[in-house]
Amino acid sequence: MDRQEKIRILQDVIQIQSPNGNEEIVALYYKNLLEAYGIDARIIPYSDGRANLVAEIHGQDQGKILAVSGHMDVVDAGNADLWDFPPYAAEIHDGLIYGRGTTDMKAGLTALIIAMIELKASDEPFKGTVRLLATVGEEVGMMRAEQLTQMGFTQDITGMLIAEPTKPFYHTKHKGSIQYQVIAHGRAAHSSTPDKGINAILLINEFINKTNAKMAAATKLAYNDTLGATLNVFTMIAGGNQINSVPEATILSGNARTVPEVGNDVVIGIFNEAIDSINAKGQGSLALNILQNNQFADGANDSDLVASILAVDPDAENRGLSAATDGAIFTDVDNDFDFVIYGPGDMADAHTINEAIGVDEYLEFIARYGAIYRSYLNE
Repeated sequence: MDRQEKIRILQDVIQIQSPNGNEEIVALYYKNLLEAYGIDARIIPYSDGRANLVAEIHGQDQGKILAVSGHMDVVDAGNADLWDFPPYAAEIHDGLIYGRGTTDMKAGLTALIIAMIELKASDEPFKGTVRLLATVGEEVGMMRAEQLTQMGFTQDITGMLIAEPTKPFYHTKHKGSIQYQVIAHGRAAHSSTPDKGINAILLINEFINKTNAKMAAATKLAYNDTLGATLNVFTMIAGGNQINSVPEATILSGNARTVPEVGNDVVIGIFNEAIDSINAKGQGSLALNILQNNQFADGANDSDLVASILAVDPDAENRGLSAATDGAIFTDVDNDFDFVIYGPGDMADAHTINEAIGVDEYLEFIARYGAIYRSYLNE
């Protein structure tokens, strides 16, 4: 496969619009690509228009099983008029491919797949198995990684490489993630007689103040040397339906990023303590709705997979990752395997306007992944 073909494949995938949906078309594209090179691939449906993809290549002898993974969904492109180039055109300018999902993470996933194809096509002897796990819905909920985990695809592996953007680092650990809503129920009234109502926005405001104080106290007591501190960010609020009425309902959304020392149970406990103290007053009520509750991922710093990565990228540094990945789900099994996140692109460019990936960096990672496969499986 020549340089231009590799670039064209990535452009094709970027041009498939898959913002938190429509991933089945991406999966079918990859399936056809793999099968054109003699690699069987299996579509695993999740819901209408959404499907995971699993494929394997096998060496001449049994050995390690290396799972390689990336997600096929992207976040919404937002206002396309704010982009310098159309977000799904995959145009190349000054050595960069522009488009939603280039960095997060179609470049990394495509590089993993092309490296599999090239290893298969080379007829070079190797041991063991490379298993592709391409997922849907990582950006919202990670439920599709859970589907593959429940089907046993990580129960027998010896290592997992996730191609999220990490430049210039690699990550063996990342924070947990809690996505949640707090729903406030008050009582509507005319704004000229607010004492007749219960203001749901003020209930949420009280929750925010109580939670911030409790979170600050908890995080002062514990800090993870690799991952840092547990964080909680309130990200969306919606309340009221008319400017001259006391709002009877408000929904607050948030995302917490957790470390082992102040973990998911501790943070959810803080939320519930604040809610209980407010509800005890009998003036309106709050309810907690947990949308996603993923634990942190914790891989070994000195694994064989780390050694294989350092062999091709000796200057890479191991850093903790604040963002969550499908690894939080995949590693939640009774199987202790090597785990590393390593891929092209900078996480700071993910979800941004004018998201882009360097063409040469993408191509370099195809070669790096091929070398990692050979090193890890044959050592």
